[in-house]
Amino acid sequence: MGMSEEKLISFLKTGSDWARLKTTVPGVFILKLPAYKSSPARLAVELNPVDDSGTPTKKRGLVLRSFNELEEYKTLFQYDKLAPLLKSVDKLNPPMKKAVKAEGEEVLEI
Repeated sequence: MGMSEEKLISFLKTGSDWARLKTTVPGVFILKLPAYKSSPARLAVELNPVDDSGTPTKKRGLVLRSFNELEEYKTLFQYDKLAPLLKSVDKLNPPMKKAVKAEGEEVLEI
């Protein structure tokens, strides 16, 4: 078992619900999902753009619970009509304000 896996196991056991663990890849985080009904607590990967200090720019990013979900999203991102649609949405929406957050979090090397 590698150092990353040991750190993930520790995070799953000791991290608080909805805690976010930074990784060495900007915008890629590990998210601890809480136990729900008969399902135990789990880890997921969150994709969330970051600012210059490495802090997520969104309250919650895209949460991927499995490799299969990643494959499904990769297919969706390849649609030719997605980019023009988002450009139209950008033109219509008012500009968003940027927030500043503090640093000092633990980082997972991947």
